[in-house]
Amino acid sequence: MKKYVILISGRGSNMQALLQAGLPGQCAAVISNRPDAEGLDFARGQGVTAVVVDHKRFPDRESFDGALMVEIDRHAPDLVLLAGFMRILTPGFVRHYEGRLLNIHPSLLPAFPGLSTHAAAIDAGVCIHGATVHFVTPDLDVGPALIQAAVPVLPGDDAATLGARVLQQEHVIYPAAARWFLEGRVGLEGGRVRMDGLAPADGALLSPTP
Repeated sequence: MKKYVILISGRGSNMQALLQAGLPGQCAAVISNRPDAEGLDFARGQGVTAVVVDHKRFPDRESFDGALMVEIDRHAPDLVLLAGFMRILTPGFVRHYEGRLLNIHPSLLPAFPGLSTHAAAIDAGVCIHGATVHFVTPDLDVGPALIQAAVPVLPGDDAATLGARVLQQEHVIYPAAARWFLEGRVGLEGGRVRMDGLAPADGALLSPTP
C-alpha cells in the first residue's frame, strides 16, 4: 500500500478532507511546523501519527528543512501533500521530493500567486476565481497544474465570502488529485503533468465548477 504524509501549519481543513476521502493509501503522518496547530488533534483523533517539527527551533530555513526531511523520510512516503503549510521551502527540499510533492493554492494559477489571493482577485475585478492543485517546484506557485476548480466572484463578495466558496472546491479537488497520484494515473515527466486513464467524470473536475 502506498503511503502519504501531510504537512500543515494550522487547522488543516484540506488535511481533514484528505483524511476523510478514503484515499487508496495510508496516511503515515501529519507533520506541522507549529506545535499549536489545531489540525494535529484532528489527525490524532483519526488514529494518524501527528508530529511537530517546530521551525522556531532552527536558525535558518535550510536547517529546518533538513530536519523536516529527516522526519518525512522516516515514514517513507510515496507522496507529500502541503495542506496549508505556511513555509517557503528551500530548493534542496523541493528537489528531494520532486515529482511527489503537491500543493493546493487558492487561486487559478498562474493568476494571483502568493498570499491574500481572494482580496487580490476582488481588487483586480475578475469574474472567476478558484483553486489549483500543482506539483511543487523551486519557484513559488509556478509548478505544473494538475487540477483546477473555478467559482464565480459575486457582487458584494469580500475576501471571506469568496474564500469560503473557493475552500469548498479545494476540499473536492485536492482529494481527487491525491487519489489520481496514489492510483498511478498521474505523474510528472519532463516538467509536464502526465495523465493516464482518467474517466470522464474525473476529467470533468478539470473544467470550471459553478
